[in-house]
Amino acid sequence: MKLYAYILSIVGTRILAAAAILLGILQVLELLDATPEILERGLGLGGVAYHALLRLPRMLEQAAPLAVLAGGLFAFGQLAREQAVTAMRASGVSVYRLLGVSLLAAAGVMLVDLMALEVVAPRTDLALANWWRATAAEADRAEPGLRAFRSGDELVVARASDEQGHRLDEVRIYRRDGQGQVNERIAAPSATYGAEGWRLNEPSLVRFTEQEVMASSAEALIWPTPLRPADVRALLFSDQAPSGATARRALGGVGSERPESYYAVRVHRTLAEPIAVLVMLLLAAPVALANFRTTQGAVLSAAALAAGLTFLVLDGLLTALGEGGALSPLLAAWTAPAVFAAMAATVLLRMEG
Repeated sequence: MKLYAYILSIVGTRILAAAAILLGILQVLELLDATPEILERGLGLGGVAYHALLRLPRMLEQAAPLAVLAGGLFAFGQLAREQAVTAMRASGVSVYRLLGVSLLAAAGVMLVDLMALEVVAPRTDLALANWWRATAAEADRAEPGLRAFRSGDELVVARASDEQGHRLDEVRIYRRDGQGQVNERIAAPSATYGAEGWRLNEPSLVRFTEQEVMASSAEALIWPTPLRPADVRALLFSDQAPSGATARRALGGVGSERPESYYAVRVHRTLAEPIAVLVMLLLAAPVALANFRTTQGAVLSAAALAAGLTFLVLDGLLTALGEGGALSPLLAAWTAPAVFAAMAATVLLRMEG
């Protein structure tokens, strides 16, 4: 147990150190661009710290895979240089057991990354957007523009005026028949969300038939739609990638403004992105078996680093192809993790054999 605790501490501390360095670099680069405007708005150092805090979940998403790769390389390289791996193997501890213990540290990072991606980041993105808009000068504070999206079979054009997503202004709803032709248009100055759902205020209705156009109006009208305030916030206030839950609701017809392929890929990426952390550790694992008395250690370390960076580039490229509909969502999200994990496992098996 002491041996496993030692391995876990070596790998865990190296990963944490790499994550801290990478997050620090990303924060510095971000604040170099944002700090001048924050100070111009009179928000001071507190505003700089608040901005950095709200951006932290998204930066963690970017830094997690590289932190595990760099931390794994440092940890396995240290164990190999100290002949610790040789001693472990001589005492009956295989490299697979070493890798299994190390995966516990990577799994912790994976869980933190998943929580940041799915739970924390959607909230901090909204908070940052609202804070940035609220602290802008009155003359520079632009009202949100009209946005178009789909909700079920309806096409909707609206402007969000409530940061919590409970109110829409300048609402236009276009309903279509089975052939996709518009057969009704509903226009309302505003729509508010309450216990009964969405309430259209003072709507005017125009129904189109082959023979005539019929117009009518009402004081209020309940809009039967599965759209919820959380969907409005995700659609109209956030420019970041949607969470897996939001993407699943979009695929269910609740509300979407992008192609179906985009949301299908985002659903798969909910798990594929955190699993990339485990793939990075697998890519670093062969370094534990390297002989650092020769050039093998340096060559394997450089190869693992190059493989990790190639994995990130290829993964991003395939994801973009899938989101655009050029590749199936399953292949777009999982090809790179599966291929690079298989490559790392093959190298490890050959070296161990």
